[in-house]
Amino acid sequence: MQSFKTLIRNNMRQYSMLLVLAAILVLFQLLTGGLLITPLNLTNIVLQNSYIVILAIGMLPIIITARIDLSVGSIAAFVGAVAAILMVNLGAGLVPTLLAGLLIGALIGAWQGFWVAYRNIPAFIVTLSTQLVFRGLTVVVLDGRSIGPFTEGFQALSTSYLPDLFALHGLHITSLLVAVVGCVAMILLELRNRAEERRYGFSGSKSWMSIVKMIILCGAILGVSYVFASYQGFPTVLLIMIVLVIVYTFITRKTVFGRHMYALGGNEKAAGLSGVNIKRVLFSTFVNMGLLAGLAGLVFAARLNAGTPKAGNGFELDAIAACFIGGASVYGGTGSVSGALIGCLIMGVMNNGMSIMGIAVDLQQAIKGLVILAAVAFDMYAKSKES
Repeated sequence: MQSFKTLIRNNMRQYSMLLVLAAILVLFQLLTGGLLITPLNLTNIVLQNSYIVILAIGMLPIIITARIDLSVGSIAAFVGAVAAILMVNLGAGLVPTLLAGLLIGALIGAWQGFWVAYRNIPAFIVTLSTQLVFRGLTVVVLDGRSIGPFTEGFQALSTSYLPDLFALHGLHITSLLVAVVGCVAMILLELRNRAEERRYGFSGSKSWMSIVKMIILCGAILGVSYVFASYQGFPTVLLIMIVLVIVYTFITRKTVFGRHMYALGGNEKAAGLSGVNIKRVLFSTFVNMGLLAGLAGLVFAARLNAGTPKAGNGFELDAIAACFIGGASVYGGTGSVSGALIGCLIMGVMNNGMSIMGIAVDLQQAIKGLVILAAVAFDMYAKSKES
């Protein structure tokens, strides 16, 4: 019994938000009369929150380094506006438009990274300035009006689905096969990690814990995949999100750059004395954020089928909130890509569930604010228990 209590205490921070997500899903499934977890509504949740997930994945490294970026919504809006002008007004092709949008985002991120990393100006001030600049430039570039529609190829970023290679009526077999392959890969990775722990003499988690974890995760993945397969399968943007989660999980967990980020956020002076190139790490995180903000802007513009002056309003707050709700620390040095993803899902399910219930938007904002406060309070409580 004592070992079980120790296990819960040591993993409270890691799995608590996952349990909260499960509780929120069950709660809103009951409150909405079963409308939440339906094929069409789950697809809507993914499409409505795809750009927030992309932004949260980019925001996480900045928060890990104990910084913040307030400009991502304005960058996304500006990139969407430029994409609209290139494709609709100038007749540019799909690939040049996408590359231009990503390049613009990366250049804006490099501009911010220069001032933060090499001129030591606080990130809050730099990104607030950028937010104001590009919010204004978006209105100027669009001349205060929306520009659209985009071509079908561009709209496919946010409206297309994984093609089905098997013509079985009523069920998207390809999506189920992708889910099965993903579960097999997870199991093989877990076995590999446990083999490495035994090889180097580390005392990892018990075997029964790994088995239970894999059963729960694979069961959840297959169950959700079946719901998607009952409709039109996996949306294309969901596959983009999965690829980003895998890539950035690898970067944060398995690379030297990822370790340097956590070291910088944990103790900047100690990291510098240990040989971490602080300026390069900070500069790279802002370039990465700009790149993903550009991608989010393209996805959002494709969903709206237009570049609009009001695009991206509040995106930065949703991305930051998702990271904090998912376990990132306000002090830096802590956080995970999977946690940021869970935070986005919590926010997305709450928004969707409250909308189905007919709760006013203003009240939804108030409830979201309380959730963010509770998440940060829990983070501080968990940190005090660890120290």
